[in-house]
Amino acid sequence: MKLILQAPHPILAKPSAPCVIKGAPDKKLGRLIQNMKETLEATHDPEGVGLAAPQVGESVRLFVVKSTPKSTIEVFINPQILNAETAPIASPKKPTSNAAPRQSRVTARSKSKQLEGCLSLMNIWGQVRRAPSVSVSYVDEKGVRHEKTFKSFMALIIQHEVDHLDGLLFPKRVLEQKGKLYKSHKNKKGKDVFEEIEI
Repeated sequence: MKLILQAPHPILAKPSAPCVIKGAPDKKLGRLIQNMKETLEATHDPEGVGLAAPQVGESVRLFVVKSTPKSTIEVFINPQILNAETAPIASPKKPTSNAAPRQSRVTARSKSKQLEGCLSLMNIWGQVRRAPSVSVSYVDEKGVRHEKTFKSFMALIIQHEVDHLDGLLFPKRVLEQKGKLYKSHKNKKGKDVFEEIEI
């Protein structure tokens, strides 16, 4: 298991180098993948859905994803977004204390609202417009190359994680889109409460 780095750690703002891979990952890369899986599995409150190598101190183009609690962890080595649907997913107008009954690393989800967050920026959330569908080229943990299209929540996670590999944290996207940022804390009943951060 690895420690998850917190902003403003410099590695989080630096573009990552491609993984050197010929066939299946070597032992060093295999250990990193296993450590990242264990780290992702261990995240709670918020529960993680994605983890990029820079978040554990390794500046290489690799991330792992677990989109639901029952999902198998998927590994993306040297991912490249080939195409993104142009119509972005709309962000909510304002979060409420029940906007995030189950927080995740990438989004806090409810039936009608989504906020994006990050375990490298604990308790910070924002409205980010993302493409609802992305086509991605990547290598899996067995060394097999894929080209696949991902939609909805999985597309959001992938875009968030690719941003990590490019040295971008989601608040930069919020500011580019003139969106809003929020800080969350627990109230006396243990419910999440969101307060807007003045930018």
